[in-house]
Order: sequence, then C-alpha cells, then structure tokens
Amino acid sequence: MITLNENPVVKAEMLIKRPVEVVYEAFINPEITTKFWFTKSSGRLEEGKTIRWDWEMYGVGDELIVKEIQQNKKISIEWTDGTQVEWIFTPRGDNQTFVSITNSGFSGSGDEMVSHAIDSMGGYTMVLAGLKAYLEFNIQLNLVSDKAPDAIVN
Repeated sequence: MITLNENPVVKAEMLIKRPVEVVYEAFINPEITTKFWFTKSSGRLEEGKTIRWDWEMYGVGDELIVKEIQQNKKISIEWTDGTQVEWIFTPRGDNQTFVSITNSGFSGSGDEMVSHAIDSMGGYTMVLAGLKAYLEFNIQLNLVSDKAPDAIVN
C-alpha cells in the first residue's frame, strides 16, 4: 500500500501550431472536440453550466461542471468524482499555442490515487496528441477509441 505525502497532480502539456483562438475553440466547441476526444456532448462549454460528455464506443459518460471560462486563456471544470481539470492556453506568437492541462483532486487510497493519476496522465497526453494531429494536419487518429479496443461495446 502506498502512503502519499501529497495528493498527486497530473500535468500534460504540448505545443499546438495553431492560433490560440483555434486551439481554445477546439475544447469549448463539441463539434470540434468530438474529432479527437469524446463522441457526444450535451453542449458547448459555458461557465456555470453542467455538461455531459460521452464516449459511446465504451458505453461510458460523465457530467462536469464548468467552473471558470476565460476566453482564449483558461477553462476549469469539475467532474462528478470531485476531480478538477484546468486548461491554460498560452499564445506563442501569432500561430502557436502552448496548452497545459492540470488534473487534481484525486481521492481514495494512495494506491487508488496513483492509479487514477497515471491513467489521467496517459489520457490527457493522448487528447493533446489527437488535438495536435487534428488541428495541424486535419488527421483524426482515433487514439481514444483505439486505446482499449477490447473494451468497445457494440
């Protein structure tokens, strides 16, 4: 059993070679986000709203509360399990954006928190890689659905 001095905090980051407005919109607008992450959404992210995201290929979904929106700068959400996710969008010149995703608030035993943090790190890294491929090269890599093909439900 793992004993932790601090709860884990996950960070995934990547440079996306597109303007900040385009990268930010990709996370706010489900018509774009469904090209690289989840398959269905109840709506666009807006501060104070509760939104549902579904990964239909796995038969799972969850609701999130949009805690804070700063256009082209920041998105903060909270999942139903109490974990929080924050996206920070930092422009690099006119045509590049550095995206930093931080996930925190894991609960459970030390082992459970570490397991959730490791899974989260891999997941958000895949999301950023899929975003990069889609926005820079217009390629849908299907990373999320191909990660666990044996878990796909018909």
